[in-house]
Amino acid sequence: MLYAPTTAAAKRAALRTALAGPGLLRFPGAFNPLSARLIQDKGFEGVYISGAVLSADLGLPDIGLTTATEVAGRSHQIARMTDLPALVDADTGFGEPMNVARTVQELEDAGVAGLHIEDQVNPKRCGHLDGKQVVATDTAVKRIRAAADGRRDPNLLIMARTDIRAVEGLDATLERARALVDAGADAIFPEAMTGLAELEAVATAVDVPVLANMTEFGKSELFTEDQLASAGVRIVIYPVSLLRVAMGAAERALDTLVAEGSLRSEVAGMQHRARLYELLDYPAYNTFDAGVFTFTVPGR
Repeated sequence: MLYAPTTAAAKRAALRTALAGPGLLRFPGAFNPLSARLIQDKGFEGVYISGAVLSADLGLPDIGLTTATEVAGRSHQIARMTDLPALVDADTGFGEPMNVARTVQELEDAGVAGLHIEDQVNPKRCGHLDGKQVVATDTAVKRIRAAADGRRDPNLLIMARTDIRAVEGLDATLERARALVDAGADAIFPEAMTGLAELEAVATAVDVPVLANMTEFGKSELFTEDQLASAGVRIVIYPVSLLRVAMGAAERALDTLVAEGSLRSEVAGMQHRARLYELLDYPAYNTFDAGVFTFTVPGR
């Protein structure tokens, strides 16, 4: 009932333990708190909170328009609804190194298990768009050092994302990944890799976990879990997938309403009310209410 009973500290420790063991951790992107609960119900290992999804949810493009406050607020709403560890996109850290440190603490307070800071120039853009620019290595390193120094819980995962592949190529990606690990990154997110061989090269170049981004309509092929695991990838995110599926269904339903005058033909594809109530745990609320309303105040 209400929020997940597992504490943020326990989720962070669980993520660290999982990363120290074998296997690929799957983090579908939650587009709202209820979808995070669904991700847990389906047996995944974590929840991803995408900056692109958060922007889209506000009706904005993913070009650095969201604020640290908006990201922290939405992260808190999503992270508290699941026992799974949540990994959040913290963009460039929302400012200079001191801002990065504050962003880390705000997100730590929001209950996430990890976050990633990228090396794009402000204002950033979606990692799979052309025309990106990245900062110099010195600036990228300072961001990660500030993030690592800013955390208070040592189990909070500080991940470094680099977008340099699309700008300077694979060799530059490997060089930057090593520098970011040396700066304190607990994991590496090489964005917009073009193939499994490139992901494997990054995983071989560093001794920390590597994340693969399986976003539709991007630069990368949609590899299977087995392919990614064979390449040495430890975490895979599906950042916008659930939002795309949901918005596609919503658009089809609206088209049907316009064309047919009712949604009778769409009902079979809808989530049933009973299933929604199951995810919301209605029985627990009913039990709680019954206990409240039948409670007798002891006599004085």
